[in-house]
Amino acid sequence: MSVKIRLKRFGTKKRPYYRIVVMDSRAPRDGRTLEEVGLYHPIEAEDKQVVLKEDRIKEWIGKGAQPTATVKKLLNRREIFIDRSVS
Repeated sequence: MSVKIRLKRFGTKKRPYYRIVVMDSRAPRDGRTLEEVGLYHPIEAEDKQVVLKEDRIKEWIGKGAQPTATVKKLLNRREIFIDRSVS
């Protein structure tokens, strides 16, 4: 089973917020998750935008979970997943 760390969309039209979740890569975007590891509010103030469970994320990455491009950017901001190819 291939595991991804990706976003799961919630909220209303034009007011989205996302949960950062660990899911099977074949599952639909809003399908069943293995674990919720954070929140992302793109509309909130900069300091309240991202909430992460860093220890759980590091554990899943250690087990082989691959973050999506958007999640990589969020993790790079917090220096959790250092990937030089994503700015």
